[in-house]
Amino acid sequence: MEVLSLRLLSKGAEADLYIAEWYGRKVVIKRRISKAYRNPFLDLRLRASRTVREAENMHEAKKASVPTPIIYFVDKESTTLVMEYIDGLRVKEALGMLDSSEREKVCKQIGMKVGMLHSASLIHGDLTTSNMIICGDKVFFIDFGLSFHSHSNEDKGVDLHLLKRSLDSTHYTESHDCLKHILQGYREVSGERYTSKILKKMKEIEYRGRYFSGRT
Repeated sequence: MEVLSLRLLSKGAEADLYIAEWYGRKVVIKRRISKAYRNPFLDLRLRASRTVREAENMHEAKKASVPTPIIYFVDKESTTLVMEYIDGLRVKEALGMLDSSEREKVCKQIGMKVGMLHSASLIHGDLTTSNMIICGDKVFFIDFGLSFHSHSNEDKGVDLHLLKRSLDSTHYTESHDCLKHILQGYREVSGERYTSKILKKMKEIEYRGRYFSGRT
């Protein structure tokens, strides 16, 4: 795999991200980290399966009309993904810089795309504003490392609950309006009846979190 000018972008608990040049393209390289406490054979098998699953789920998301980086190469032996570099601004940084009408448009688009993921029975698993990038007039969804397939309303409720927590903790001055517009977009894709079921689950999850935190 011919890689030039490898530069560390970020280190995570499960993987390291690099910006690099790969056959003339600017790319992001994601390498899953070996864990010393695991059996080496099982460790490699687990990292390889997670690498393949992430690539497959990103492809499934794209088929569901959710913008994601193009996967250029999957290397199971080195548990590495080579993917398109999205030249944009993370929603985490962008929300506070947008005016109200632009913010409404972005949030509504986020809600619609989450609805499309869930309609395809895809759960992102780490649905935060850090894992969304605004590029042009699109919001790209990234980091599908914890993604999985599920028809469960509970799992979809957890996805939305994580997004709400992300808004509350990082964008508290805009969180109420942002969530309102996100849910508006979600309803447009999923319908009122189905959305109500998911929101009911989201509220149950939020209540359970408050209950258990209050007991500690």
